[in-house]
Amino acid sequence: MTDLSARTIVVTGANSGIGYETVRALAGMGARVVMVCRDPVRGEAARAALARETGNARLELEVADLSSQAEVRALADRLAARCDRLDVLVNNAGTWSSSRQESADGVERTWATNQLAYFLLTERLRPLLARSAPARIVTVASDLARGLDLGDVEFRRRPYDGVAAYAQSKQANRMWTWALARRLAGTGVTANALHPGGVNTPLFSKGGGWKSWAGAAYGKLFGKTAADGASTVVHLASSPAVEGVSGRFWIDSREAPCRFRGEAQEDALHRLCANMTGTDG
Repeated sequence: MTDLSARTIVVTGANSGIGYETVRALAGMGARVVMVCRDPVRGEAARAALARETGNARLELEVADLSSQAEVRALADRLAARCDRLDVLVNNAGTWSSSRQESADGVERTWATNQLAYFLLTERLRPLLARSAPARIVTVASDLARGLDLGDVEFRRRPYDGVAAYAQSKQANRMWTWALARRLAGTGVTANALHPGGVNTPLFSKGGGWKSWAGAAYGKLFGKTAADGASTVVHLASSPAVEGVSGRFWIDSREAPCRFRGEAQEDALHRLCANMTGTDG
């Protein structure tokens, strides 16, 4: 295994599913891992369990509701204060709901969590990543990706559908990653996105409604284990083979084609995210 004892890694959505298994693998390689979780009780239970299992005492917890831009900014400030370097940022936290909900900022919650939080946290941590170069940004996207409408990302005009909202956020994850990779060129920081596969995780059981039930049932019957789903995340976060590789889409630890490419649309998405988060972008 790769020796990551000199690396500091941040993983969002770390107390269950793909995030939990990602932390398990990276901690087993000796990394200092900061686990970002929404629930402090579940987050601490996960941190303590993984510390015992891996024997790695350098697992730390940060608590934040990533649907809130104020909490994302505060999280980034705390991370910058506690970490003298950041070698890898894993954007993994995700959500969906069968009914339209809004964040504390009045933004549709799936878009706020699955795309704007990735954008804002990454922007706030870019200086630290650049100072730590070579560094990596790894974004967990999905093959369930489609329907991005830059004129109505919050479903204010379209009829709301939870799966459609999730799918457009996952399309945005990829397109934003390509825009980000171009902006990072020459800095020593790379940005890649991946599809973890159909994974049996708690995500789709929490959305409510029949689609949530169906998604959870399908995952239990046919889904990968969370550890298998995390394998590509771990590869992109740790493997020497992808050092310097950026702007690529990955499935099963192999580069895969992505149909969502085009600089004009990628840049339009980047501008939209910057406007919605009040950043320079």
